[in-house]
Amino acid sequence: MGTTVLEVAHDDERLVVKAGDDADHHLAREITAHEQWLGPWVAAGRAPELVRADRTAKLLVTRWLPGDLALATPAAADPATYRQAGELLAALHAQEPVLDDEYEHRENARLLRWLDSPHRVDDEVVEHIRAVVASWPTPPARVVPTHGDWQPRNWLVDGGVVRVIDFGRAALRPAMVDLARLAAQEFGRDPALEHAFLDGYGADPREPTAWARVRLREAVGTAAWAFQVGDEAFEAQGHRMIAEALATTA
Repeated sequence: MGTTVLEVAHDDERLVVKAGDDADHHLAREITAHEQWLGPWVAAGRAPELVRADRTAKLLVTRWLPGDLALATPAAADPATYRQAGELLAALHAQEPVLDDEYEHRENARLLRWLDSPHRVDDEVVEHIRAVVASWPTPPARVVPTHGDWQPRNWLVDGGVVRVIDFGRAALRPAMVDLARLAAQEFGRDPALEHAFLDGYGADPREPTAWARVRLREAVGTAAWAFQVGDEAFEAQGHRMIAEALATTA
């Protein structure tokens, strides 16, 4: 994505300016998140405050948020980080839910588009996935504001306090979707992190049947996207995710 991010000093204040190019399709979602959903986090000092936004110009200005990215630091393996991440996510998801009659249809179509795009998933596996998707029910989905990329690379830690950045994938989805990337990575490496996260969140939002659909969609998208951008390590993770999802998907 052709997105430029700058730290700017203005009138003794530190700001972040994001600008998107013609191909960018994330900035509008980030602006929506700031305008509609981030109030609980901003009020608690856990997300950046919106200063200005221009959808047409693809520009976003927020106040600087202190902290270091949790990814690749000791905080990324600290259960206390995940407990706070669970608490924060619960506050985001607690906003008024709505029923979306078309969500499951859209997500199934998106998965099939990934299968129609370039990838290295075996043909037999592709046909199996198509058959599984064809068998899925498509009930109305209870959707809430979600971050869309909930993992340590988007958490800042400052003096032990977790804060949140990067809302370019924010959208209305079932709450459990925000656990998909953690489940494929950090939770698998250390179950204590999952326990701490759910302790902070308050309950496990993953209804087993719907969660199986979420896992397979995330797996296929990971494998195909990573192949298309040349990230072989991430692609390998996607293929592992597909195998694990198919092992539990009816």
